[in-house]
Amino acid sequence: MPAGTPALRYTPRMYARKLHIDIIDDGKTRPCPLEWLDSFAMRNFTGSAEFDDTLPIADGLMEAGLAVQPQRLAQALQDFLNKRGKGQGHHLEVGISET
Repeated sequence: MPAGTPALRYTPRMYARKLHIDIIDDGKTRPCPLEWLDSFAMRNFTGSAEFDDTLPIADGLMEAGLAVQPQRLAQALQDFLNKRGKGQGHHLEVGISET
């Protein structure tokens, strides 16, 4: 880097918000598996522009742009998981909080 050039800071965050995503199954709460978040994000990457600015990063964690509405994301993810039978006969609920 040339002298006098300010150092660029690396940040591991890609999007402005970090969301914690929980699955609520029969009253028990657990982080949403990364595999499920990945499937949802890839489906929506090609099928719904509303959630294009999402990036699953770990079990129960997703980064999102400012345009993504957590309530809408929770409902869409919940519908997606229940349609695919991820609850194995149980109705799953999704809870999202910002960290």
